[in-house]
Amino acid sequence: MTGQVSFDSHTRSVLAASVEYVNRLTPGWSGGAAFEGPADEAEAVVEALAAIGYPRPSVLAADARRLAELAGRMRIVFEAAQTGDLDRAADEINALLLDTNARPQLDRRERGWSLHFHGPDDGLVNGWAAGCAAGLALAVGSDLAGRLGVCAAPHCDRVFVDVSRNGQRRFCSPQCQSRVKAAAHRARQL
Repeated sequence: MTGQVSFDSHTRSVLAASVEYVNRLTPGWSGGAAFEGPADEAEAVVEALAAIGYPRPSVLAADARRLAELAGRMRIVFEAAQTGDLDRAADEINALLLDTNARPQLDRRERGWSLHFHGPDDGLVNGWAAGCAAGLALAVGSDLAGRLGVCAAPHCDRVFVDVSRNGQRRFCSPQCQSRVKAAAHRARQL
């Protein structure tokens, strides 16, 4: 494969949503500081949707809690893929696909047909969660499983999808990459 990795637009958007949900809704470490997760899960879901370009919907607290729980399970997929445990990643994805009732469906859009993955009569949260599960399945079920990653910086466990040309991304953000490079530079100066 030459050039940047190119997921189709729907897969790209649901993988971006997976990253946003995991990074905004799961506790852990972010950029060197402890991250407790959101105090208000509903607002965190709205922010995560806004980060991927979705209009600001209202989200019920129960739906937000469900998505936070599903985001924790999506984290398992990223962590398993990062360590090369694709069996564990696949098991969790299969469970997510089942739990969200994900199924392929062609939806008519302004510019033609678009493939989406959601259950019948799904609401916003379950529809996005089903799509995220399907996007993760498409990545793990292809030669792109190695593109799902967890930040290698100390005290950071935020996730990412590597779409770089060489597939060597190790950090969730340029800030974490800079932190690691600065620490290595300081260590060499001692």
